[in-house]
Amino acid sequence: MYYLQDMTMDGIARQLGTSRSTVSRLLAFARDEGLVQIQIHSPMDSAAELEGEAARRFGIAAPSVHVVPQVESLNEAETLERVAMYAARTLTPLVESRSVIGIAWGSTLSAMSRHLSRRPTHGSTVVQLNGAANTQTMGLGYASEIIRRFGQAFDADVEEFPVPAFFDRPETKAWMWKERSVRRVLEVQSRMGLAVFGVGSVDADVPSHVYSGGYLDASDLASLEAEGVVGDVATVFFRADGSSDGIELNARGTGPALAALRQVPRRLCIVSGASKAHALRGALHAGLVTDLILDEATARALLAEQA
Repeated sequence: MYYLQDMTMDGIARQLGTSRSTVSRLLAFARDEGLVQIQIHSPMDSAAELEGEAARRFGIAAPSVHVVPQVESLNEAETLERVAMYAARTLTPLVESRSVIGIAWGSTLSAMSRHLSRRPTHGSTVVQLNGAANTQTMGLGYASEIIRRFGQAFDADVEEFPVPAFFDRPETKAWMWKERSVRRVLEVQSRMGLAVFGVGSVDADVPSHVYSGGYLDASDLASLEAEGVVGDVATVFFRADGSSDGIELNARGTGPALAALRQVPRRLCIVSGASKAHALRGALHAGLVTDLILDEATARALLAEQA
């Protein structure tokens, strides 16, 4: 009556013609004698299993994969906030004095930046990894706010990167990369010990900012589809197998080349949304991730794809 029919102890007592205290003693006796066994399926246990499996399959150190347990009542936007909060708390102890931290702007990093706790450091620098301007806006308000929050959290100097997300022509980028002001920012990027980024996806249910913010026109999107692109990190695109050679937009993009990003000692990737699993898989195959934070639904989708 109590465990299978969800009756209250008072209701059981009335039906059996006895007292509530007697019902309570009978329930305690049933547990003590093993007639009733209670098993708790903790969401943390499930998360730990997913962490271990993801680490094994993708060659990441097990303690560096963090799966945020799923809460069924949350929608995708609320789940993103939960993952962003977890990521902000995870990042804080990783930041040390005299460090250079590269930040890629995007929806996930924007959410994460709002949950950062202060950890004062000395001589640290936060540097923007990719330009944010497009044909509609210079992107300064959006990208600058994200970078500024990271800088304030760690008492770090801030190096913005006031160039377009994509140049119209590869040769324009080549000439701009020779400018001393740009070379200075690129030099700071080359000293990164930690990079923090999300994964952009063409097919995400919550569109990545690079695909929804006016950065790509119809011909750009068609080109990405023809080249088999599944996602991007810091506006640098890759395929499902992690390759990026021959993707035309990468010759015009301002994010760090994937080969350069792989040289950064620690690379923290934060992903929320099962629809990004395909793009995340490409990033993992590209060897871009040393530390991964994702929600449980995305972890399950990632492992299902891999299987």
